[in-house]
Amino acid sequence: MNRRFASAAWFLLGYTVLVILWGGLVRATGSGAGCGSRWPLCNGELVPHSLRVDTIIELTHRLTSGLLGLLVLGVVVAAFRIYPRGHAVRKSAIWTLFFIVTESLLGAGLVTFEWVAANDSVERVYVMAFHLVNTFLLLGAVTLTAWLASGERMLLLRGPCVAPLTLALAGVLLVGTSGAVTALGDTLLLTEGLKPDESPVLARLLATRLYHPSVAVVVALFVAWVAWRKKPHGRPLVIMLTAQLALGAANVYLRAPVWMQLAHLAVSDAIWVLLVLLAATALTRQPVAGSR
Repeated sequence: MNRRFASAAWFLLGYTVLVILWGGLVRATGSGAGCGSRWPLCNGELVPHSLRVDTIIELTHRLTSGLLGLLVLGVVVAAFRIYPRGHAVRKSAIWTLFFIVTESLLGAGLVTFEWVAANDSVERVYVMAFHLVNTFLLLGAVTLTAWLASGERMLLLRGPCVAPLTLALAGVLLVGTSGAVTALGDTLLLTEGLKPDESPVLARLLATRLYHPSVAVVVALFVAWVAWRKKPHGRPLVIMLTAQLALGAANVYLRAPVWMQLAHLAVSDAIWVLLVLLAATALTRQPVAGSR
């Protein structure tokens, strides 16, 4: 095990979560248009002269996202220098690079097509949902890179636990997607001040908002059952699921303040990371004797 690389990969995971949370702040505060529709320039300038609050928030997100891309590239280069051809760390690092590229393209698309701020187009709804899926896949790839680099481990995608773990992962992705769409509705209604009678898309989002908490409860119970069977590794995940349901209820009661939305997103990220680690641990096999 290369301890320096493993430490760098775990640091990358923590930094990725911070960038994701800042992206949530951009959406929750309606700051996506803070740099206009120009990308990667901000209002057509490398360093904008007019720094409004929304511009600062959006520009900070772009800068931290750019740094994340450089860090991912550095991890990939290091993985190819340290690990032999065909090694699992190399593969997971490549997937991390792939998802950071698609993440950047999605972010650029949101800005370029002006699917930000008060935009209530159907296209924005679909892109936000896909954006969440890509974000979780990026987070999962980083998590696997750090986990695989922390020991000589081999993943075998077979056995009786594959099906329930796959369903659990798919269920969390589904809940996250519906949550991203619900959060968009909250942003349009509470932050941007749109009215349902003015926006058919917003009206549809509000009419279907019960879907998210209903699915979340069902999926949380199933994931908790899967995690509890893998104790003690699954206990932290059960705790986080319980906390997330409480945060979801509080978020609805408090009418989705920004800080609560970010807390809700942070716990969502934690649940996804813990579930990926749980699945990886459950599917781990000892490497053959003499393997590197």
